[in-house]
Amino acid sequence: MRVIAGKARRIPLKTMDGLNTRPTTDRIKETLFNIIQDDIYGCRFLDLFSGSGGIGIEALSRGAKEAFFVERHKTAAACIRENLEKTHLEKQAVLLCADVFEALRRLSATEAAMDIIFMDPPYNESLEKDVLAMLSSSPLADASTLIIVEADLSADFSYADSLGFDIIREKKYKTNKHMFLIKKQDGEKV
Repeated sequence: MRVIAGKARRIPLKTMDGLNTRPTTDRIKETLFNIIQDDIYGCRFLDLFSGSGGIGIEALSRGAKEAFFVERHKTAAACIRENLEKTHLEKQAVLLCADVFEALRRLSATEAAMDIIFMDPPYNESLEKDVLAMLSSSPLADASTLIIVEADLSADFSYADSLGFDIIREKKYKTNKHMFLIKKQDGEKV
């Protein structure tokens, strides 16, 4: 795994074995960032279930103003810290070694809305639904925040409307997909 573009281009990133992490492949990461390239520069980026930090680091490398990384496993958090130092992006990063829900509570108390929120939770545990439910009433996401969920191909997002989100795009790959969501303009839940 490596940084694909930007100021840290071609720098290899450390990944971890075990802990049920599945780093996003370079090909999928490149496709994702081609889709969101116009939204990255100067943005505030929140990377939930960060793993080794590859997605948030890619965002920083491509010009994000700052990135928040949330990862509960200490070994993974240490890997993120090492990757940030290796890419010289640590000054633009905030790393929270905490459960995603605890981190969201803490960030909601101190931070304004993010421009992009990315999450890659463990598959088949419905964690993305729980996070979206929390974000539906959080100041971390407003009507201009782009929320991207990496999920298993079979993941059902039919509940998104009832939580107050519109699905604006779905990009399928061989084994997974990215769902792109925004909060409904009027904040109404159905």
